[in-house]
Amino acid sequence: MLELIIEPMQYGFMQRALLVSALAATACGVVGTFVVLRGMAFLGDAIAHSALTGMAAAFLFGANIFLGALCWAVPASLAISLISRRSGIRLDAVIGVLFAGGFAVGVILINASENYAGDLMSILFGNVLGASWGDVLAVGLLAGGVLLVVRLLYKELVFTTYDSAVAEASGLPVRFLEYLLPLLVALTTVAALKTVGNVMVMSLLVVPAVTGSLLARRMATMMVATVGVALAAIVIGLYLSFHFNLPTGPAIVVVSVALLLVTVVVSPKRWTLLARLRRQSSPDALVEAE
Repeated sequence: MLELIIEPMQYGFMQRALLVSALAATACGVVGTFVVLRGMAFLGDAIAHSALTGMAAAFLFGANIFLGALCWAVPASLAISLISRRSGIRLDAVIGVLFAGGFAVGVILINASENYAGDLMSILFGNVLGASWGDVLAVGLLAGGVLLVVRLLYKELVFTTYDSAVAEASGLPVRFLEYLLPLLVALTTVAALKTVGNVMVMSLLVVPAVTGSLLARRMATMMVATVGVALAAIVIGLYLSFHFNLPTGPAIVVVSVALLLVTVVVSPKRWTLLARLRRQSSPDALVEAE
């Protein structure tokens, strides 16, 4: 049993994969908490899919696709809030347009390359086992920057998340924060692209946060639980991928969803709700109601 745990870590590619995935998962867990509480789950998916345009353009011209994704995702995330605010179009509609348009243009650009099939799979579903130390550094810088911003503006982000109207009345820069959160989502999304790829990046951003919301009541505790769930999914997914020759990104996503399903069954919130319903439907409660 111990050998099954130790053996994978003897390989450099597994060490780099675990490190880059852990960095991405930590950033996703922290930002994902705000995304889920604010009902912005679709935003991360839209940014990830639209970033395919930047990745494809970089791939086509022989540049770093990681940098290409970053150069596209950051302006796109800011454009979402700007267009919605200036035009009056609903935010979800703007996100939907970005999702469809960016992904379509990206596929067209990739198709312009003669030998793209293998690289397309890597872009869409990730290739964390091929991570270099340069990738580790890049993801570490992105994740570190995101965590630093959240740490410095934690109270403001929490206040705006729960009640933006009261936050604005209290003098907080709500408009700035409304642009900042999509930007953090974009940076986090790019950081996670290497781990689970373009298609499934939302799973790492949203699923652990949903699980964390079932395990904790307070914001800080939920954030810690979310990061813990994300890290657990990363570690288990990587080991399953190594021992059973599974695609790494999908394995991580399946584990993440499985942890959510288990949590739904054993969640303290669920049992509290069931206990409350039982009390309300008990004979004594019915007599009191009468």
